Amino acid sequence: MTVAAAPPATQAAPKSYQLAHNDRDLVERGPALIIVTIGIMLATLMQTLDTTIVNVALPVIQGNLGATLDEGAWVVTGYIISAVIVIPITPWLQQRFGRRQYYGVAIIGFTLASIMCGLSGSITALIFWRVIQGLFGGGLVATAQATLRDTFPPKMLGASQAIFAIGALVGPSVGPIVGGWLTDNVTWNYVFFINVLPGTLAAIIVFTRLKNPTDPKPIPIDGIGLGLLALGLGSLQFILDEGQRDDWFDSPLICFFAASALLGLVAFVFWELFGTTRPIVDLRAFRYRAVLAGTLMGLAIGATLYGATVILPQYVQGLLNFTASLSGMLIFLRAMVILVMTPFIARIAGSGKIDTRIFLTIGFSAIGLAQFWLASLTTTGNDFPTLVPPALLSGFGLAFVFVPLSIAVLSALPPQVIPKATAFQSLALQLGGSFSTAALVTLLAQRNAFHQSVLAGTATLANPALSALVTSGTGSVGALYGTILAQASAMSFADAQFALGVLCFALMPFILVLPKRRKDAGKIEIAVE
Repeated sequence: MTVAAAPPATQAAPKSYQLAHNDRDLVERGPALIIVTIGIMLATLMQTLDTTIVNVALPVIQGNLGATLDEGAWVVTGYIISAVIVIPITPWLQQRFGRRQYYGVAIIGFTLASIMCGLSGSITALIFWRVIQGLFGGGLVATAQATLRDTFPPKMLGASQAIFAIGALVGPSVGPIVGGWLTDNVTWNYVFFINVLPGTLAAIIVFTRLKNPTDPKPIPIDGIGLGLLALGLGSLQFILDEGQRDDWFDSPLICFFAASALLGLVAFVFWELFGTTRPIVDLRAFRYRAVLAGTLMGLAIGATLYGATVILPQYVQGLLNFTASLSGMLIFLRAMVILVMTPFIARIAGSGKIDTRIFLTIGFSAIGLAQFWLASLTTTGNDFPTLVPPALLSGFGLAFVFVPLSIAVLSALPPQVIPKATAFQSLALQLGGSFSTAALVTLLAQRNAFHQSVLAGTATLANPALSALVTSGTGSVGALYGTILAQASAMSFADAQFALGVLCFALMPFILVLPKRRKDAGKIEIAVE
């Protein structure tokens, strides 16, 4: 089905279109546009930085607060679970309380929770405030993306999404470096206190300068839908975060949460579609092909982006003995490539002259090849320069993925659907990363055990090299065992990197779901059902 929608991003939309689904014109110009953009970017960077900055400080936090490894893990897990629950209900919160009011309160709540995290004197208090932080921070990124789209003129859609991509992709990349430096040179508390200044400035700008697309509406809350959503997504995220530590489905606890996740999500979908006239999450937005495509591609991007971010530091720090700062530098170099290339990619993709799906194909191919390259290089003796080229190639690929996808999705949807699309895409990014991380961590453990078994099986006197080592008297059993462990670990990391490359190419068919942008100036196709 083809319906009239916004003109392509290369042409300014008429005033009637800008106001068609909003009570007022949201576009800013001149200094006002710059100020609002700064406020939104401060909030975005604050939230995205927080997704990785804490990980580096966890060992120190556990030591200072007397926490076990499992308790420390809940500092991350608690935040992710609460954030995942909030993300899909963000459009409802914006409608119910007003986008400016919700966004401003979320920024303030996130900032205050950050302060309380930094002041926590026990691991229990820290986990509690991290859960609160996640509740306020969950919707910040999705709200930022939709708000930037509305604040910039339609002809500058590419520029708005380029700015958003810089915050969404660079923030997690610089988090490990910033977190490591603060932990080493100040205290772990400042990993949280760092949010105070940007959070305060962002809140002031949002409350004083941001325009509401519509006035708040007294929409009744769908309590049943909210409860089922929390049960389903919360249980699912718990499984993904704790499954490996609890031996997956050999654990009764994991089996229990698997059942609750399945029942909760199935019941949620049924209730939202057929049980209520006021759904808290509008699943009918998936009638738009662009929403479905954006969500599927969000899963793919999250799986490749966050999966690589988890595996690489474990390899270089755990096996190559890189410092946290040197490990973070690899990810930072990838981010710098994204930062440099994003404006150029946005300009070309925003022109509409090249099919967006071509950008995505190039991007995923580059990321996959970077992972294959890294797998072929993975040994126990790599140095920093050896690993830089694959990191740069990965950044090159990511620059071709995020902005073109945002442009393709947002240019093919009417304004009232944009907040729903960005929320689903943000949720998909998080879940894609969680699925990928869980699978890769499990793969690492299994392949490590496999390679240890194989290598140990060849460590007999029938092996000429080992026989010569024993005869010469220069080796020891302890040294041999250490060598086997190191080699098995390196081989398992190579397997994980290779699997991530395979995943990149396996997910590429999702690109075909994305609607093709029309070059003519009349209208954009919006595929429904």
